[in-house]
Amino acid sequence: MSSRRLRIAFIHPDLGIGGAERLVVDAALGLQKLGHSVDIFTSHHDRGHCFEETRDGTLRVHLVSSPFPRAIKGKLHVLFSHARQLHLTRYLLSSSMPSFDVYFVDLLPTCIPFLRLGAHTRVLYYCHFPDKLMSGGAYVEGARPKGSLLKRIYRLPMDAVEEIATRQADTILVNSNFTKGVFKRHFPSVQATPRVVYPGINLDTYKPVDVNLGDADITSILSDRPTLLSVNRFESKKNAALAIDSFALLRRKLSRDNAPSRKTRLVLAGGYDPRLMDNVKTLQSLLDGAKAHGLTYAITTPSNSTVALPSLPSTSEAEVADIVFLLNFSTAQRSALLTSPSTLALLYTPTNEHFGIGPVEGMVCGLPVLACNSGGPTESVVDEPASERTGWLRPPKPEVWAEALVEIVDLPAAGRAQLAERAKRRAREKFGMEAMARDMEQALQETFAMGRVPTPLAIWFALALLFVVAAYAVRLVL
Repeated sequence: MSSRRLRIAFIHPDLGIGGAERLVVDAALGLQKLGHSVDIFTSHHDRGHCFEETRDGTLRVHLVSSPFPRAIKGKLHVLFSHARQLHLTRYLLSSSMPSFDVYFVDLLPTCIPFLRLGAHTRVLYYCHFPDKLMSGGAYVEGARPKGSLLKRIYRLPMDAVEEIATRQADTILVNSNFTKGVFKRHFPSVQATPRVVYPGINLDTYKPVDVNLGDADITSILSDRPTLLSVNRFESKKNAALAIDSFALLRRKLSRDNAPSRKTRLVLAGGYDPRLMDNVKTLQSLLDGAKAHGLTYAITTPSNSTVALPSLPSTSEAEVADIVFLLNFSTAQRSALLTSPSTLALLYTPTNEHFGIGPVEGMVCGLPVLACNSGGPTESVVDEPASERTGWLRPPKPEVWAEALVEIVDLPAAGRAQLAERAKRRAREKFGMEAMARDMEQALQETFAMGRVPTPLAIWFALALLFVVAAYAVRLVL
């Protein structure tokens, strides 16, 4: 198949800081490097809460502010997410917009039938995980959906729209074989079999950095103390409490063994959005957990952060705290922590995570990874045999994790160096941005090669879907 330079439009609802956003940014960067023209369209882009490539001109980002709120009194998130994307879709279909060869849509598929029929353009959909399974915490196969009967009734039409719209995509990609299996089980009407394209990362951004002693943001979070690092958004489903509970048990065990336990520290770094009640409650719960274990903590943010944070008192300065909470870290801070000689391991706490870019970030920096033995990490991290190990996969139980942490802390220098080399090699070969970009490019070229979308009876489906969503929104708001 001949390759041509494509004009690609990415549609992403909220261009903040998270795994999905990192994938979109890296995919756009990789495709741009391959010579394609890339534009990203979004309904929300806070320049103080985003990845640097989206604000420094590296990528073209178009913010289309929506008249719809994110929620009303913390409710109706899903409904307004659909409404906000339909507003963005209307903008993309306006006569003033340039044409594109193919659309890249992720997270919300609501816009897919309208883009196909309104622009007669093919659409590739990247499914991080079915949204219908995202509500109520970590995904558990066979578990009953959480929430009241009223909430489940409210979700029914939203879930139906998701499946119907996903079915309209010309090409469907997923981030892991785990997600592929879940997708097939929970979207039975979608006949197409998704193709797995693993998220990739820009390896150049994870090279060891020279600490700029004049950069207070970096020097304030680095330490020569042995450090355990966890990188995740402050959301309940990410289960960062597992890291705190395991760390507390580790400290007790090291103390009994007369090891220098008082020096070991834990850094919890991640995206934090005070607009999201789950973020606010999760952070407060983690602070309460630290205090319950008798651990001191410090809370810090980059100096250039524009996100208004609530007043949360620290119990210690960052230099001496047992736990450092780093909110909305910068790229430089992330790189410095991942490549610091003092960092002993990356702790990845989510259960049944769809893929999880965190373990790959740890491996490319040569860090041992401790992750839950479910979901995507079972495809990225190698636990057995020990001769090929790049990390530890364990059930999400604090006492089990604490035992694994003892092994990690006690790793001899030679064993740590060998593990680091294996981890780096695996990350480069399987999860580099170049590999992802090539797979993405092939899928986009194949999607474009399908030709323009005709105008069949499906247009009536799109109009009917728009009518149903609009009528449902009006009824709930009124």
